[in-house]
Amino acid sequence: MTMAALELDHLIDNQDVASPTRDDLSDPGRLDDVVARVARGGASEVDAAVKSAHRAFQSWKKTTYAERAELLRKAADLLDAEAETVVELMARESGMLVPTNKAEIGMAANIVRDNAEAGETFLSAKQVEDNESWVSVEKRPIGVIAAIIPWNAPIILAMRKVSPALVCGNTIVVKPAPTAPPGLSILLKKMAALFPPGVINVVHGGGDVGHALTVHPLVGKVSFTGGGAVARMIMKDAADGIKGVQFELGGNDPAILLDDADLDDALPKLLGGAFRRSGQFCFAVKRVYVPSSIYEEVVKRIEAEVDKFKVGHPLTKGVNFGPINNKGQFDFLKGLLERTRKGGYTVKELGSVVASETWEQGYYMRPVVVSDIDLEAELVQVEQFGPLLPVVRYDDLDQVVDSINDSELGLGSSIWTRDFDKALKLAQRLEVGMTFINNSGTSRLGQKNIPFGGVKQSGIGRESSPIGLREYVEYHAINFHK
Repeated sequence: MTMAALELDHLIDNQDVASPTRDDLSDPGRLDDVVARVARGGASEVDAAVKSAHRAFQSWKKTTYAERAELLRKAADLLDAEAETVVELMARESGMLVPTNKAEIGMAANIVRDNAEAGETFLSAKQVEDNESWVSVEKRPIGVIAAIIPWNAPIILAMRKVSPALVCGNTIVVKPAPTAPPGLSILLKKMAALFPPGVINVVHGGGDVGHALTVHPLVGKVSFTGGGAVARMIMKDAADGIKGVQFELGGNDPAILLDDADLDDALPKLLGGAFRRSGQFCFAVKRVYVPSSIYEEVVKRIEAEVDKFKVGHPLTKGVNFGPINNKGQFDFLKGLLERTRKGGYTVKELGSVVASETWEQGYYMRPVVVSDIDLEAELVQVEQFGPLLPVVRYDDLDQVVDSINDSELGLGSSIWTRDFDKALKLAQRLEVGMTFINNSGTSRLGQKNIPFGGVKQSGIGRESSPIGLREYVEYHAINFHK
């Protein structure tokens, strides 16, 4: 059933601000369903939002850590309380499943609480003294932060920027992704009401808004999650103002099975890490390496599990696999699949279609498992960001490590084995930012303590953990000579 379209405005100085032009946002699973009519921002809206944030910064930076942390804890409670009000809207805007959206908001609330907690120790000055002098190294907020958010997990990825920025005393202007802004914008508006006007601002739009934010003289730093091509443009724009950037970019995350892996435990977790969000998240398992001794068994079991997926609209009963979010990504994946077929590999489209009469009304793909594929095949070497999973046979683990380390990307990885010592030694050889052993993501302890991010072209800087707070402060050193 088609619902009325939401009218979505900018949020500047805690006020709704319209624009003369609006863009229709369609449900990727029902393209004739307009989910929202989104105000299209430009340089004028960016200027108003940044100036609002800059005004708010003059007083917000003077608040105590305790005041800021208490407001963030209230914001986390708000996220938990408001989750049910937006999860179905988020399914319509992004194509993600309702349980996935609910879990995302819960994790985002924990991220906010974690940053509020970490700030107490992190923001304390470090002081040392000897007979000759006294030294204090203090941390100060940067000012206005520009946060540019992608569409695939917008609440989590926004809170990884908003909460550390605010707890350190900065203010922020958020640009949601044009292809999935409503749920995030609604929650940010409700959060903003907890804070002084101007501390949190939201401007909608495309690349021109991102450019205007990056070059604005009152923006002190740009935090961006997304693809490398856009990151390069942001770096060039930021260079003129010699302002800092923090990037969390793509990955081509390998999963390495060793011959002693507990397949009953490993495969469900591994496949959850590959196909959650229809494969559309940065640290998804994007390629699987399996030793020859168990290769045939693993491929057979993977195919059987993937064939259980039911593909369709996320609000349709029984569906557990949604559409691709947007036409650009959909077309890329279709092209990649066609080129992979021509490579002569074993390609199996799996899963069943729910409500096949609506299949052509959205960006639907069945999950695909590709076996008997070369180490150097395109599907193995690129980030697919979708439901195409290559399973690569290996006899030489060193060759696998060399191939992984030759990549220009290095976000996450996973190792599956019963032998902790063997896994640890292998993990330490991988040129990536994170390695998960016997799972494909972080535990609750990991969420609090792991600096999330990658090496090489997978990013600059880190998010989460006390290390992530470093992105949002400047250091001021004071040396008193006795």
